[in-house]
Amino acid sequence: MESVFFLHITDIHINKADKQPLFGLNMADKLHSIFADIGKLEVKPAFVVISGDLTHDGDTEDYRYLKNFLETEARALGVPIHVALGNHDTREAFREGYLEEEPSDASYYYSFMSGGLRVVVLNTQVPGSHYGFVDADQLAWLKQLLAEPAPIGTILVHHHPVVLTPTAMMDSHLLQNPQELAAAIEGSDVIGLLSGHIHFHNIGVLNGIPCASADGSAFGLDPMAEGCMRMLERSGFNYVLVKNRHMIVQPMTMPGEQRVLAEYDLKKLQAAHS
Repeated sequence: MESVFFLHITDIHINKADKQPLFGLNMADKLHSIFADIGKLEVKPAFVVISGDLTHDGDTEDYRYLKNFLETEARALGVPIHVALGNHDTREAFREGYLEEEPSDASYYYSFMSGGLRVVVLNTQVPGSHYGFVDADQLAWLKQLLAEPAPIGTILVHHHPVVLTPTAMMDSHLLQNPQELAAAIEGSDVIGLLSGHIHFHNIGVLNGIPCASADGSAFGLDPMAEGCMRMLERSGFNYVLVKNRHMIVQPMTMPGEQRVLAEYDLKKLQAAHS
């Protein structure tokens, strides 16, 4: 049976070159390092998919810069790069700057085929919120799409994870209606779900279907930090292999010292905004 190997990257948080860098780090350089590693692989991936937080500020010029950046990397790799939207992304600016369309707040979701694998990219954004939600229109579209199976299965890509994390704080950042999503894919050919948002590798199941979040390209979070959000100078991504109708994920971490970039005390933040 056909197998498909691809790369899952997430949370790249890129801004145009003349902006003050987040944490003093050039996020485009960090992403370029990941693409450079991918280019050295003995097995060429079929494609790359980025599961949201494409930019940090969500400005039109950021998306224009990102479009040129990703087109350059795609040419160098010789493979397509597909993208999803995250909570830091802005629909209007994305459509204008990245898709080169008229600005619109229409939700951005779609599917594509790679060999016999179908990849469905969902939009789980809730504007102004850290948590995610799959709306009724997408769920209906998804059920209709899945009515016809793909030759070797379907993988869903979305920004907000469905799997519980080690802390209550990060659990508040998850998809809020996972069981509605589970009901939409029940009995279908979906073999896995891929997500980001939480900036660390996290693997579990949704009604028996494997789900994997990836570390952020831009920075990582300490998954065991209690009462604070601890951001680390760390980059990661996932190798993903579909083989014998199973999704197999190998979490990868780039070399680095993993120093603390910032730490936010949640109680102090809540008190400041109360």
